[in-house]
Amino acid sequence: MTAADKPLAPREPDGTRDLAASLRPRRREITSAELLGDDREIQIRHANEIYTLRQTNKGKLILTK
Repeated sequence: MTAADKPLAPREPDGTRDLAASLRPRRREITSAELLGDDREIQIRHANEIYTLRQTNKGKLILTK
């Protein structure tokens, strides 16, 4: 199948879909390495509560209150 054979995605007739996508704020992306640094665990304060973000031995992240 060539690119010409592929069906086009539906599009809003007045271009509002593209406009809405461009107006959405970009999400910030932070790597776990930036958050954790050399530590395997950090404390995060959110709304006067303390949460712990921990990296497991298998490299997964766990957030607990």
